[in-house]
Amino acid sequence: MLELRGVSTRYGPVTMLRRVSLQVPPGRIACLLGPNGAGKTTLIRTVLGIVKPVEGSIWFDGARIDALRPHQIVELGIAVVPEGRRVFPRMTVEENLRMGAFVEWSPADLPARRDHVFTLFPRLAERRGQKAATMSGGEQAMLAMGRALMGRPKLLLLDEPSLGLAPVLVEQLFDMIETINRGGTTVFLVEQNARKTLQIAHEGFLLQKGEIVGRGSADELRASDVVRHAYLRT
Repeated sequence: MLELRGVSTRYGPVTMLRRVSLQVPPGRIACLLGPNGAGKTTLIRTVLGIVKPVEGSIWFDGARIDALRPHQIVELGIAVVPEGRRVFPRMTVEENLRMGAFVEWSPADLPARRDHVFTLFPRLAERRGQKAATMSGGEQAMLAMGRALMGRPKLLLLDEPSLGLAPVLVEQLFDMIETINRGGTTVFLVEQNARKTLQIAHEGFLLQKGEIVGRGSADELRASDVVRHAYLRT
């Protein structure tokens, strides 16, 4: 569904991604692991067209997308939960959710989409009139994910969704990612929490200093010496 072919990006003179190639198969959960500064968020921003590659190409659902503008890429069926969640703080839960449906703004269809999100996240239904700024970090994480799902994406990009959450909320979050995937949405999960990520991912990639240095099934990555020593120590 998503493919990067030899993608390189720069911020000024600094190279952030070096000939990155990866594939996210439809219907799966693929993950991207790596330390801070590895280039994970840059990769997400490059897929979304916020950062343009200086080399290589990006394909989605059979079409090349690296020359498109961000809103055109979103319209093709890609949604993102950005690092730090970035909900609209002065808007209510319902207003945030409506913003997620801007690609297909059909007033008649909005209640069904909203109710689907409320089914996945009952806490949001309880707080539908509450402003996002007054919600806990876990509730904001639910809201950011629900907002992304309002666009009925084919591919959901998650950038460090567990960052700053208590362990019990991390467990709930990863359970919800699995539920969303079982509902038919392909997921590309960018995370530092390798232990939890490899419990739910089907396959993944390891990014270090802008380069893919490992790839394989979740089982293969768990067995990798590099992953075990760097990310899975108790």
